[in-house]
Amino acid sequence: MANEEQLSILKQGVEVWNKWRKENPDVEINLARANLNGANLESINLQNADLRIAYLRRAHLNNADLNNANLKDSDLSEANLMGASLTDANLDLVNLSRAILSETRLAAANLRGANLIGSVFLMHIWLRQALKT
Repeated sequence: MANEEQLSILKQGVEVWNKWRKENPDVEINLARANLNGANLESINLQNADLRIAYLRRAHLNNADLNNANLKDSDLSEANLMGASLTDANLDLVNLSRAILSETRLAAANLRGANLIGSVFLMHIWLRQALKT
């Protein structure tokens, strides 16, 4: 279960949360099973967070830092993850159906069993040009 104190801080907004994270870098983040459906979490720092079985359907996570986060069994369907960083994240069995994953960094992420049906991946124009040469 999610840490209620941390959930309370998060519900005060991204700016308050990110400031708190900066002031408390060694605190383990436990947001497991948190209901964050539709939440505006743009540019949030959730690095190393425990988000197992979290509900993030239609959440706005563009430019979020989810590096090394554990999102196993979470629902991120229809979420906006444009520009988010999920390097080394555990996305095992995550529902990413119809999620926006343009410019999302997924280096070394575990996507085993993830549902990516209908997800949107957009290629950078520079990458397309590089492939032509």
